Amino acid sequence: MPLVTYVDHDGTKHEVDVPIGENVMRGAVNNGVEGIVGECGGGLACATCHCYVAADWADVVGEPSSDDERDMLESAADEVRPTSRLSCQIEVTAELDGLVVELPARQY
Repeated sequence: MPLVTYVDHDGTKHEVDVPIGENVMRGAVNNGVEGIVGECGGGLACATCHCYVAADWADVVGEPSSDDERDMLESAADEVRPTSRLSCQIEVTAELDGLVVELPARQY
């Protein structure tokens, strides 16, 4: 399974094995990473799974995958940066083994 590292806003790291085909949000929620809420369950109806893709992973992960994701990011509770993504829209693949995502200070 690919390893994803979630970095809290205070620098605390959580390394989680996430199954291929799952999304980064569920990887966090299923493993008790508190910085991602995922209130809508991945339905692209909230922004409580907002994350920042680490700069060295930005090209691999890519930009928001749809206009809907871009629109939802506008309602994120914390600062939106160039590497902001909704973690429910990042599907884990073998290529993402080692992915690092940083979590905002707040999701609400």
